Amino acid sequence: MFSINTALANKSQNNTQRDELSHEHNHSEGEEQESKSSFKEEDHEEGVTLSTQKIKVAGIGADAVFPKKYLNTVYAPGEVKANGYKSYIVSPRTDSVVINRHASLGDHVKSGQKLVTLFSETMAQTQADFLIASSNWKRAKKLGSNNVSERTLVEAENTYKGVYGKLVAFGLTRQGIEKIAQQDSGTFGQYVLIAERDGVVLQDDFMQGQRIGAGETIMLLADESDLWVEANVSPNKELNLALGSPALIDLNGIEYRANVIQEAHTIDPIIRTRTVRLSVTNAGHKLHSGMFVKVYFQFETNDEVIAIPEEALIRSSDGDWTVFVENHPNEFKAVKVTRGRSFGEYREIIGIESGTKVVTHGAFFVASEIAKGGFDPHNH
Repeated sequence: MFSINTALANKSQNNTQRDELSHEHNHSEGEEQESKSSFKEEDHEEGVTLSTQKIKVAGIGADAVFPKKYLNTVYAPGEVKANGYKSYIVSPRTDSVVINRHASLGDHVKSGQKLVTLFSETMAQTQADFLIASSNWKRAKKLGSNNVSERTLVEAENTYKGVYGKLVAFGLTRQGIEKIAQQDSGTFGQYVLIAERDGVVLQDDFMQGQRIGAGETIMLLADESDLWVEANVSPNKELNLALGSPALIDLNGIEYRANVIQEAHTIDPIIRTRTVRLSVTNAGHKLHSGMFVKVYFQFETNDEVIAIPEEALIRSSDGDWTVFVENHPNEFKAVKVTRGRSFGEYREIIGIESGTKVVTHGAFFVASEIAKGGFDPHNH
């Protein structure tokens, strides 16, 4: 009787142990399945997988990024100026009256071209003196030293040269002086000012019949193929500009390359800025004196950095900056980064290894696709 009960007890105990083991085994399998399910969900939360067709339609592009040197930019407002080294002020050297103009504002003139005809009482007297001096000098030379004294020859020559030099000082050319003997009495005192160089007439504020004082500006000629841009830089900005430093000139979206040629060492007392002068080649003659432009000084970074287009940076829901990385084909994962310096349309990023394939175009679409699935693009 006792042995039978013992056997039944052992059998019952064994059944209980098998049930417990079976329960533990089933519970372990359930935890493993739950863990796998959780892992898959977490893996899905890291990013999104897109079809090749959708990537193509959305214009998503990913490129491997590598460190390199970039140009840093600093903005300053600027104004286009005539090149003072290639400009020429046309003015009479003696009080004169305007008889006729031969060029007008905006005209492109060539060297030697007539600009304006003037009349001057002083010029009339000097022209008369020149005719007398020229005649005396020619007669003295013809007679020679055998018929006239050495002193007479020297005086005649010096008088001629003196009057000739005075005409040159008044602005007459050699050809103009040679034509004085051919002038009739009605044109005596008239003379023509010509263009000393090629250029554009930027100023001609006078009228015919107007009396112009000696030294007053009649016209301003400038070579507009090479202009100046004067940038007004805040005195607090330490640019450390060297001669020849590059810069970009922006006029309504059109960019021109320029170079620093001069830098002022004083502060303008009125606008409290210092002037940096640049030289710009006026391709297409779109730039004109007086225009206001944007100046972007460019500086190359001392070390190599990783930078991506600004549009590739997306803010997450918690305000962090992220980029999307393509570790596997068509699979995009959000990675937190730190923004650095701005290089125009590019931005330095910290937190990405060299060679990482980053979405540089269509990042907003990738973020939208992740958001459609109810996931935070920053893994939260």
